[in-house]
Amino acid sequence: MVVGASRLTGSIDQRWKPSRRALLAGATASVVLSGGARAGQPFRFGSTPVFLTSDLQLLEALQHYLTIAMGVEVQLVLKRTYQEITSQLLSGLLDAAWICGFPFVAYRRELDLVAVPIWRGKPSYQSYLLVSADREAADIADLRGDIHAFSDPDSNSGYLVTRALLAERASKPQDFFKRTFFTYGHRNVVRAVAAGLAQSGSVDGYVWEVLTETEPELTRQTKVAWRSDWMGFPPIATSAGNAASEAIGRLRRALIDMPTEQTGRSVLSLLRLDGFATGDPALFDGIASRVELVRAFG
Repeated sequence: MVVGASRLTGSIDQRWKPSRRALLAGATASVVLSGGARAGQPFRFGSTPVFLTSDLQLLEALQHYLTIAMGVEVQLVLKRTYQEITSQLLSGLLDAAWICGFPFVAYRRELDLVAVPIWRGKPSYQSYLLVSADREAADIADLRGDIHAFSDPDSNSGYLVTRALLAERASKPQDFFKRTFFTYGHRNVVRAVAAGLAQSGSVDGYVWEVLTETEPELTRQTKVAWRSDWMGFPPIATSAGNAASEAIGRLRRALIDMPTEQTGRSVLSLLRLDGFATGDPALFDGIASRVELVRAFG
């Protein structure tokens, strides 16, 4: 699959895009929510660290819905970091996964788009810069010298967008901020800013907006200082070699048909999503341009 004009090669950070050997080495143990041996060929669906990965009600409902809708046993595989889930997808240990737009762009020749979530009528979302509720800030320039919380080094909204903002200003996080750290979860970024562990943070706007409904006591301690433009929502992806398989076709149909079935509607309600669509790879061109910007800056 091709997104944008040219293939993205190399990496933003030395650690970001590991070698194939490193990917295979990193694709080891997983947290699996259901039985089934590998020899039995269950469908393995991975999830990255979104804000509801610990919600057992959601996970059970999603697993149940996909198993019934696809007509095959489905395993949900949870990993702590984006790199772990992407490595398992690329190495064939997962059949499909809900990943971030950043790794989707970086591995666009190795990955193929299955479906894109629809949130508030759009297949897109924004990145937010958060500060404490009592602070005045309207731009990243107001955050200079902060202790800043990022979500994940492979996150678009929780890292790449902020890096691109700084690259536009000929700066890097280590030069602009007093200190930075990764929380490995968007909800954790909100918590860090709310608790004063960080003075500001980079977070998925969808996550923050949903948390305002589910945990308003948390988000009211923070506020949005800046919003990015709209970008392609974190997609469901599969390996390019698996894209034409019958199983992926079943998964795509199950996702698109989710609003028509009671359990599917329950899953969407828990996720605060409208549904899923086939999507267009061009949705991720804005992310690709940010990768190129940061890479060109060095």
